[in-house]
Formats: sequence, C-alpha cells, structure tokens
Amino acid sequence: MTIRVAAILTCFRHRSHANVILENFLEPYLFCGRRIDPRKEFRVVSMYVDQFPKVDMARGVARDYGITIYPTIAKALCGGGKKLAVDAVLSIGEHGTYSFNRIGQKRYPRKRFFDEIVEVIGNSRRTIPVFNDKHLCYRFDWARQMYETAREHGIPLMAGSSVPLAQRRPRLGLPRGTRITEAISIHGGPLESYGFHGLEVLQSMVEARGEAGETGIARVQVLEGDALFDAAAQGRWSMDLAEAAMLAELDRRPRSMKRLLAGHENTTPHAILVEYRDGLKAAVLKVGSDSNRWNFACRVEGERRPRATALFNGPWGNRCLFKGLSHAIQAMFIHGREPYPAERTLLVTGALDSAVRSYHAGGKLVETPHLDVAYTPKDFSDFRENGRSWKIITKHTPQPRTFEPGDLKFLRQ
Repeated sequence: MTIRVAAILTCFRHRSHANVILENFLEPYLFCGRRIDPRKEFRVVSMYVDQFPKVDMARGVARDYGITIYPTIAKALCGGGKKLAVDAVLSIGEHGTYSFNRIGQKRYPRKRFFDEIVEVIGNSRRTIPVFNDKHLCYRFDWARQMYETAREHGIPLMAGSSVPLAQRRPRLGLPRGTRITEAISIHGGPLESYGFHGLEVLQSMVEARGEAGETGIARVQVLEGDALFDAAAQGRWSMDLAEAAMLAELDRRPRSMKRLLAGHENTTPHAILVEYRDGLKAAVLKVGSDSNRWNFACRVEGERRPRATALFNGPWGNRCLFKGLSHAIQAMFIHGREPYPAERTLLVTGALDSAVRSYHAGGKLVETPHLDVAYTPKDFSDFRENGRSWKIITKHTPQPRTFEPGDLKFLRQ
C-alpha cells in the first residue's frame, strides 16, 4: 500500500527545509551508505503553501511530480473533498517572511498548521501520524497544547532537530543509566534558531542519564560576554568541558582555546545555562559563526577524561543532514510509532522559550516549574547516520545548485 502524504509548508525555496525534506520523499537518497527509494512506499499527493516568494519552487516541483497545491490545509488533507484523503502529514513551518514578537521570537505558524491538521483528523474516523519540523511552537503554552492534543487524539507526533541524527565523530555512545554529572553542547549560530538545535543535541544525549529517565528542567539563564566567563569562574559551566567539545571538531588544538571561545570570529559568545531538576548542570554555548558546528562533551561519574564528539552535517551541510531525519520520519509514517519521544522536543521547546525570555530580560535567571516534563528515552541509534554515505558523497562531489532530488548519480552501481 502506498502511503499518501500531504506537505503543509510555510514556503518552498532552494535549500529551505521544505527542499531538503521533500526531496527525500520524491527520489532515492542515501542513508548509512544504502540507497533508500521512498517511491516504493510514499507518494506526496498534495501541498498547502503559505507563502510564494519570488524564488518559489513549490509550483515547479508540484508540476514536475504531479502534486496538487490546494488553497487551504483542510483541502490539502482531503484532496479537495470533504474527507481525510491522506495517510500522513509533513508540517514544515520553517523559512518564509513572518513577524517577530516583542521578545524576538519569530511567529512561525506551526500552531495554526497543527490546529487545522488536527481538525480534519478529528472529523475523520482514523488517526494519522504528523511530523512537525523543529520546535513545536515559539510559545511553550501553545506547544504543550499541541502535545496534549496529539496524545488525546492518539496522533503519533514527531518533531525536532535533524542534528541529533548526524554522524558522531568520534563515535560516542551513552547507554541508558550513564551517570552524567555535567554536559555542554556547542553551536555557531543565533540564539533562537540555532540555540534550538544546540538544546536538542544536549537533550538527545543527556536523556540517557540515570535509570528513572528524564524528569525536567528547574531553571534557565542566558549569559553573554563577561557575565558568561564570570559564570565559568564560578563553576556554573566548565571551560575545560567546552574545550573538549571543540577539540572533537578541530583537526588540531588552536594556540588559544580561550580566545576561540571568547569570540575571535568577531562574534560575542553566549550560553544557555540549564539546571535540571535532578541536579545535572549543562550549557548550550555559542562559539563563532560556523553553521556546521555541532559539538558535545560530558563528564561521567568516575571517569577522569570527558567524553566528547562532533556531530558532522555531511559534505553538503544541511542537505546531507536531512537525509537521516527524512529516514526517521518515513519510519514513523510506516509503523505509526515515534522514533524517539515527542516529550524531548516539548521539553526543549520550553527551555528555548525560557532562554529567549531570559535574554530579553537582560540575562535574568528564569525558574521553570512548568518544565516538569518527564519521559523515558528510546534507543534511536538505528536512525543516525554512520558516515558510510559520506564515502560516496564526499567534499569533492559538486552540490546541486537547483532542486535536484535523488542521489543516484553519486551511487556506486
């Protein structure tokens, strides 16, 4: 049976999330060095597109692949009729021209998309899985409503970042019950858009600690500049741990690691300091301006040296990275089971909302009793890229300059 998919998009332009996800539903792609052909099990049958910029690709892709663009989300899910006519939904509410609220959060319409999707599902006699790209919503109260609504209707809900599914170099495994005492993740981008990924990397790693599972976050604070390094001197985050995380990425140790962390790329470093309810302290640190920088390090009880890794996007940056995410989404659409708990992204969504509020308030410490999100982690290693794909697509392989789905020309026949 072919799984019919509706794609609900903010916009569709080159290298947007709509581009790098949908291409893996339309043509074969690489995952862990294997050729995955989505056409055997999936067919994207409809789209709703919220915005059509001058560089729009939605119309051309729809024409080339026989996809109908509908004027409303309801019609896209119902194939223009009145009854649910698809088996799964891709809700990709990223990119496009949207306003910011008073504290600098971009008002992507993910909650509106979700509400309209659920209305159609609720009026039908069957439940279908929904993927929500990135964090659930810029507002945590709305995000919790989305999560609770999905649970109420029995909707398998997958959300979150593509980065936790990247290749880990060197390999790093943190089995259930690992006693992590401190952790840090490092990225190279803006607070909200990249801080989200940094938080998901952090959470995807530290959720394995202890036997009881995740219990939530107690407080969040964003610091930058001198205040950030004063906090390191006070023991609130570890410079040594940050160095270990950076060394996982770098070919060799720089002359001054402190200068690197302090922002030698003419950028001001900042960090989201996270204190968990069980006492774990962690930080999501912004270093420089490299959009491909995703590093992690942690201390494990009884071990002298930190464990550290760099999460490698792939030779083509995010276009490679989204192959793993697409593979995980497809597994959920086939089996109707979330590859990892939606609670992870719910907790991260709340942490990010609190971080933006802390930053807007000048670095105020934000107590987060509402982030009492508890869950049991799952082993998601089957959905992580192992690096074999990057022996086929290498740094010397020219990147497509337009919408060119399919990795067939790069595969060994």
